[in-house]
Amino acid sequence: MNWNWDRVTDALPFLLDGILVTLRITVLGALLAYALGLVFALIRRMRPPVLNQVVYLFVELVRSTPLLIQVFVFFYLLQPAFGLTWSPFITGVLALGVHYSGYTSEVYRAGIEAVPKEQWEAATALSLPRPRVWSSVILPQAVPRVLPSLGNYTISMFKETPLLLAIGVADVLNQAREAASQTFSYVEPVTMAGVFFLAVSYPASILVRKLERRVGTV
Repeated sequence: MNWNWDRVTDALPFLLDGILVTLRITVLGALLAYALGLVFALIRRMRPPVLNQVVYLFVELVRSTPLLIQVFVFFYLLQPAFGLTWSPFITGVLALGVHYSGYTSEVYRAGIEAVPKEQWEAATALSLPRPRVWSSVILPQAVPRVLPSLGNYTISMFKETPLLLAIGVADVLNQAREAASQTFSYVEPVTMAGVFFLAVSYPASILVRKLERRVGTV
């Protein structure tokens, strides 16, 4: 099939709309994954017996099942069961955030465990309140260590957004399909969607590698 630049031009408005949706879902999903992952890691470290086991089982469940299945659970099971009316966009953010929270929680936990024990002992010797130990001593040392790993998971999240096509999210791949349906040619729109993903994910991976060299990895 011959490449047609006119079809690329016709598809660009659709693709630009789609990449903006993809980026917004990625950013919001990443923020949710970072926040939930940190909460889960703190619960696992503080070890309340019941909560610790619940969080452990939840993290293992999330990490051991495919993201697409979890998207379907959020959209087709949880919404009808609880009478909710989430949009596909909100469902995508929640599914991505919850799924990757299982991974970010382990990253945070590794960063916390990498803090030298002398830091814990010094905080104890100073009789610092527990919240102050975490906010002023442990987390400021643990979080920079895990930034490269969090960056890698964010890039992975960005590349997995096309799975949300299954519930009708207007991401870049869905918009490419919409553009293709008007010309009955999928080569140009889908190829350009791949180019858009490459244009975002490759520079981001370079930045993450630079960050790894600066702060190291856990």
